[in-house]
Amino acid sequence: MKKLRDCGLSIVLAVCFLILWAAQSWSGFLVDSQFRRDHGRPSLTYSQYLGSGHFWQATGENWESEFLQMGIYVFLGSFLFQRGSAESKDPDAKDEADDPVENHLNDPGAPAILRKGKLLRWIYSYSLSLAFLSLSAGSFVIHLLGGYAQHREEAAAHGESPQSFGEFLGGAEFWFQSMQNWQSEFLAVFSIVVLTIWLRHHASPESKKVWDSHQTTGKA
Repeated sequence: MKKLRDCGLSIVLAVCFLILWAAQSWSGFLVDSQFRRDHGRPSLTYSQYLGSGHFWQATGENWESEFLQMGIYVFLGSFLFQRGSAESKDPDAKDEADDPVENHLNDPGAPAILRKGKLLRWIYSYSLSLAFLSLSAGSFVIHLLGGYAQHREEAAAHGESPQSFGEFLGGAEFWFQSMQNWQSEFLAVFSIVVLTIWLRHHASPESKKVWDSHQTTGKA
C-alpha cells in the first residue's frame, strides 16, 4: 500500500490519460465512420481506425502542444521571474538550483552520470527540457504524417487530387491545427503563473501556502 501511496499521483494521471485517450479513439472512430458513409467510402474496423491518419493527426496535434508547453516552461523558468507567483523562483533570493553543477558532483545521492564527463553532465543538466522538446518534435512528426494521410483520404472522398507532402506541410490548414493548440497551451501556463499570485489551493504543491502574502514568490 505504501508503494501505491507513493506513486498515487502518477497512477491516477496515467489512468485518466488512458481512459480519455480510449474515449477519444472511440468517438473519433464514430466520426470517421460517419464521414465514410456520407462519402460512399468503405468503413474501417476499430482496430484499422487506430492506425489511420484521422486518429494520429488528432493525437499528435494535441501531444505536440502539450510537450512544447512544458519544455518551454521549464526552460523559461530557469532564468525568468514573476514576483508573487508560486511558479517562479524568487528574484531577490539566491536559489541553490543556480549553483554550478560542478560544486555538487559528490553530494550524497547525486546521480552518477554527473561524474561521467562534461558532455554527459551538460546533457543531464538540461535533460528535462530536452526531453519535453524532443517529445514535442516527435509528436509534431506524428501530427504531420497523420494529417497528410487524412488529407489524402479526404481528397479521394471528394474526387480531388491531393496536395504534395511539401504543399501540405506549407499549407494553412496544417499550421492552423498546430497554432490553435500552441496558443492555448501558453495561455494555460500564463494563467497558472499569474493566478497563483493571488489564488491558493490548500495543500497543493502547485500553490503557495494559503497564509502566504501575495508578494511571496515560490512555494518555500
